[in-house]
Amino acid sequence: MCCILNLYSMLVNRLNSYQKLEELRQSKLIVYVTGDRPGLETQISPEILEYFVRHLDNLQNSDKISLFLYTRGGDTMAAWSLINLIKQFCKEFEVIIPSKARSAGTLISLGANKIVMTKQATLGPIDPSLNTPLNPQNPAFPQNPQARLPVSVESIRGYIDLAKQELGVQSENNLTNIFLHLSNFVHPLVLGDTYRVRTQIKTLSRKLVAQHTTDGEQIEKIVSFLCSDSGSHDYPIYRREARDELGLNIEKPNDELYSVIDEVFTSIQEELELLNMFDIGTIVGNHNSVNYSFRRVLIESIVGGTDVFVSEGMLIKSQFPVQPQFQNGPATFRTVFEDNRTFEGWKYEPSQKQEIAQPEVSV
Repeated sequence: MCCILNLYSMLVNRLNSYQKLEELRQSKLIVYVTGDRPGLETQISPEILEYFVRHLDNLQNSDKISLFLYTRGGDTMAAWSLINLIKQFCKEFEVIIPSKARSAGTLISLGANKIVMTKQATLGPIDPSLNTPLNPQNPAFPQNPQARLPVSVESIRGYIDLAKQELGVQSENNLTNIFLHLSNFVHPLVLGDTYRVRTQIKTLSRKLVAQHTTDGEQIEKIVSFLCSDSGSHDYPIYRREARDELGLNIEKPNDELYSVIDEVFTSIQEELELLNMFDIGTIVGNHNSVNYSFRRVLIESIVGGTDVFVSEGMLIKSQFPVQPQFQNGPATFRTVFEDNRTFEGWKYEPSQKQEIAQPEVSV
């Protein structure tokens, strides 16, 4: 949990880096990062569109807009809407990828005229993973009831194909039983959404890939690879493969540009604590309770300020005596943690250089 002074310092430095990026790219910059901190993951969602509108309005119809993007994915239609929204405000649209732009993030990248990828940047298959409140609880985080397992569209298809092709199940009754067994672990509404989304993603990706090539056969090859043929939702597509095999319009940043991109991403990575697992026991430590404020998503620009998605509350530790297994055995206690979340939503923070005031420090 970054303190106010650290946040202020990071923001000032980041604004300077944003200005450098705009000068190097001859464009206006918007930064969009969905956090993937383990246990506090976030994703692209429809609610971001209204926040993007304000940033875009402040850019005043620039000829070129650069979207600095880091995400593991999210809502397909939100990604599609974001592409079309940004393109209404510029003549040229590019995406800058410092590290990951997976799933719906790859879909956004396909909508750009150019994709700037660092040496560690990756795109990924766009067979989307659904992440809804109806998804199964993530067993890796039993203390966080909001942690859900993403359900991959292609994993559902793979499960059925395994039964039919590898195990030779052909009987309709047996296939029905296999499907019903699956529905005991994955909510039927989530299963229904996987079919809808799979059809939708192929249609959208064809439209976007057509911006990179007019070769119909190449378009189908790219769509098939991104939607199913890659074999895994986690398959990483580095810039060489994206450029040489998929035929996307990829740019390799020079040393100066790479340095600025890395400065920005390192700052955001620290602010959102992307490398720190959300572990309640570690955070509470020896205390009985700890107040928290976790920053989880950023939408940011020089002229538009910062829209940040925040979770706030108190982590509470309680201990209860456990009946000894043997008579006169040593007393033991069971520790239980409670996440008393008091606020979860978006906050706006002005970040224009002329409006930033040095925070007062009490001594």
